[in-house]
Amino acid sequence: MLGLNHTVVSEFILIGFSTFPQLQLMFFLLFLLMYLFTLLGNLLIMTTIWGERSLHTPMYLLLCALSISEILYTFTIIPRMLADLLSPHRSIAFVACASQMFFSFTFGFTHSFLLTVMGYDRYVAICHPLRYNVLMSSRGCACLVAWSWAGGSVMGLVVTVAIFHLTFCGPNEVHHFFCHVPPLVKLTCGSNVSTVARGVGLVCITALLGCCLLILLSYAFIIATILRIPSAEGRHKAFSTCASHLTVVVVHYGFASVVYLKSKGPQGLEGDTLMGITYTVLTPFLSPIIFSLRNKELKNAMKRTFFSKLFLQSS
Repeated sequence: MLGLNHTVVSEFILIGFSTFPQLQLMFFLLFLLMYLFTLLGNLLIMTTIWGERSLHTPMYLLLCALSISEILYTFTIIPRMLADLLSPHRSIAFVACASQMFFSFTFGFTHSFLLTVMGYDRYVAICHPLRYNVLMSSRGCACLVAWSWAGGSVMGLVVTVAIFHLTFCGPNEVHHFFCHVPPLVKLTCGSNVSTVARGVGLVCITALLGCCLLILLSYAFIIATILRIPSAEGRHKAFSTCASHLTVVVVHYGFASVVYLKSKGPQGLEGDTLMGITYTVLTPFLSPIIFSLRNKELKNAMKRTFFSKLFLQSS
């Protein structure tokens, strides 16, 4: 793939945090703690789901797949970012940069597709409960997860091939803390750069908006069904099964819309770096917290699985 790109650039320099020289140690400690908490939270969710047979349902298996995609997404970006915060040498090889872009887009879009599938799962559970076991069977759930991963891989491949088939003529300083599309496009030259950049942007925005619209459509039917439930307790119980997913969707697409739909005016390096933190560090950090605190069944299962074991060991 990369051999066809006749480029004079063999490596890139990631200068995302170079404008915060006095804050780099503080950033390192903060992001390290957030990353460890993200890993611990997602591993805790996965361990609880696999350990509790009562949670072996499509909703929680999808949540487990979501946690895996989140762990892999953060692993693609954050360890490298942490190393660069402590090192004066922030170079990344050409192939390594392409690999980071591929995996970050693959796991990022897989995450979006899985959120969409989880919205469909809640739609079927609430709007068609009698057909839930048929529509969301183990095989059907596995197929939806597989298609989400396949779709994310296709998106990662399309974006990476499009960008790294452009000619990089230098300089090689990437104004970001990882290999992202906009700062890399600024380092390319040729008559087709603007066409490729617009095409990549259109594909990404179309995929994100498509997922978002499907989720909104699912919740429109869900809300309409919930409002027809006669008892307040029934309405509350039905909506409580969607609360954590809906909150994560709002956070995920809220930050994504700021990044992808922002104005194309001049942006400072500081603004781009801080904005990048929202969807690479902050959103993955919040996701396990939201699912753990707002999902009563999962929270109770965690207490049974871990706190009871800790109590037995201490007694």
